Amino acid sequence: MPDWVFGKLGWDALPFYSLVAAGGASVVVGGALSVVVLLTWLGKWQYFWTEWLTSVDHKRIGIMYVALAGIMLARGFVDAIMMRMQQAFALNGQGYLPPDHFEQIFSSHGTIMIFFMAMPFLTGLFNFVVPLQIGARDVAFPVLNSISLWLTAAGATLVMVSLVIGVFSTGGWTGYPPYTELSYSPDVGPDYWIWALTLSGIGTTLAGINFVVTIYKKRPPGMKLMAMPLFTWTALCSSLLIVFAFPALTVATALLALDRYLGMHFFTNDAGGNMMNYANLFWMFGHPEVYILILPAFGVYSEVISTFSSKRLFGYNSLVYATMAIAVLSFTVWLHHFFTMGADSNVNAAFGIATMVIAIPTGVKVYDWLFTMFRGRLRFTTPMLWSLAFLVTFVIGGMTGVLLAIPPVDMLVHNSTFLIAHFHNMLIPGSLFGFFAGYTFWFPKAFGFALDERWGRRAFAFWVAGFYLAFMPLYALGLMGMPRRLDSFTNPNWQPWLIVAALGAVSILFGLVCQVIQLVVSIANRHANRDVTGDPWDGRSLEWSIPSPPPVYNFATIPSYLGRDGFWEHKKATPSVTSAAHYQDIVIPGNSMLGVLIGGFGFLLGFAMVWHIWWLALVSLAGMIGAVIMRSFQPDREHIIPAAQVAADQQRWLHELASAPDRSEQ
Repeated sequence: MPDWVFGKLGWDALPFYSLVAAGGASVVVGGALSVVVLLTWLGKWQYFWTEWLTSVDHKRIGIMYVALAGIMLARGFVDAIMMRMQQAFALNGQGYLPPDHFEQIFSSHGTIMIFFMAMPFLTGLFNFVVPLQIGARDVAFPVLNSISLWLTAAGATLVMVSLVIGVFSTGGWTGYPPYTELSYSPDVGPDYWIWALTLSGIGTTLAGINFVVTIYKKRPPGMKLMAMPLFTWTALCSSLLIVFAFPALTVATALLALDRYLGMHFFTNDAGGNMMNYANLFWMFGHPEVYILILPAFGVYSEVISTFSSKRLFGYNSLVYATMAIAVLSFTVWLHHFFTMGADSNVNAAFGIATMVIAIPTGVKVYDWLFTMFRGRLRFTTPMLWSLAFLVTFVIGGMTGVLLAIPPVDMLVHNSTFLIAHFHNMLIPGSLFGFFAGYTFWFPKAFGFALDERWGRRAFAFWVAGFYLAFMPLYALGLMGMPRRLDSFTNPNWQPWLIVAALGAVSILFGLVCQVIQLVVSIANRHANRDVTGDPWDGRSLEWSIPSPPPVYNFATIPSYLGRDGFWEHKKATPSVTSAAHYQDIVIPGNSMLGVLIGGFGFLLGFAMVWHIWWLALVSLAGMIGAVIMRSFQPDREHIIPAAQVAADQQRWLHELASAPDRSEQ
């Protein structure tokens, strides 16, 4: 076939260059085929299409985001354990991975965990929880919400396809030039990275806009900003960061694409290019991104610690102000990521001081959480255990961050495993533990039954033990002078520490397996663990005032806001739930295939650009534009839920509540 049909795509793109790569590709293809076969065997394609893929219900979109994050977590962890095993046994030798493949693995690991695991996880929690906490029936722009999901899924699919067709980038998760410039990486790896991040970045930016508008405009009468739940506050600040930070990443990847595709020189070594412009653009996004990931977890910890301490959250105002201070200060510290790259000492000092200052509002939060627990009636549920592990572990990471904020210290440990340990010491407890706590905390609200506590505790134990085993040795190795990203080494003193780190990765693997078993066991025992009250934890905010799982319209009547912690105080005074005097018809948005079409054509566009299949790129772009035009000519598809059905749903729930244990005794 002529080149214009398949572009650069050929048989040599298949992953036969490595047995490990071929095995990974087989797992990806086998997993996708298994899903297709299962849905076909169960005859669930119609249900899957109408109830999930084309749904614009914020709750279902949130669940799909979290499911995507779970898949990508497993994929990213495979990379992590492969790196740890390679390093543990590569003394004076190559190990089992060739250098080029090892470089692909550390690049895909960071890319997946940041952009395609953590970001979908937090966006999923935003989607499910925020409208319920503010008494809304949906987000401000439901169809745009679907588009955001499917653009993110398109980017994640491009990363997964790179396992099967072609190679992934070897330029790290940051994509630094010159490693990603055409002269250094003529293969398609950087192109996969560019287009995956571009698609997901656009989707994430749209999601950020959606939640800013939702929180500002969809609150019930009487709910002022300073009365919102802390998770909603952190969602607002994180969404604002997304809106202002992600465009910098989009610009950086677009300029890098112009260098690679059109021979321009924004970031090249010659012809007027400047690589430091890329570093500045990337970290103008990259450091706010750290707090985009961490702030929502802080919101989860606030909700969980208050609920399971059975106390009003201590220092609510200071927590809000600290959240806003972190959001603002996060834009003032980006240069500490390249202290060693030749900036003036005064510039380094200014950014070092700013980096230390940003630790102050974080410390305020830690003390507020401790005072919330002080003299509280603590319940050590799985969400609470994740929160306690965070408090201890995150403080350790924060202290090492203050050390790195001192430019001379940063010079000593720059580009060493000390930095890897610090980075993971912040993001794993600071975001992932929080997302696990939120997943466990709101799971009963999403599905109507609780997750199994025994398997949850086992997963928690393996994860926390594995974290300390995997990353504490990296601090020591960094101080011993071990550079990061080594695929082999010659210093025998490093190997014992690397073996311990590998054992930690194995422990985390057991934790992941326990979480899968927990989900399976919980589904199998769902009738025994069913929650009919809608309030299994004795919660404090509005999402616990409605049935579990919530109806498609969320609230039978728009709630009257009762003040901060008003729901918790109201149910203590009036334990029984009563029916409203009258109900009204409720209008909800209908399904839309626009999100699926935009995501599907977006994936094809990215794939075509990677392989220079120009006709497919044009067709895909035309398809995206055509889908939007067609949607603009269609009348709004809305469904009306009759008042009689709303009343019947509410009466059915009240009947179930009557047979449930007295909520006042919980």
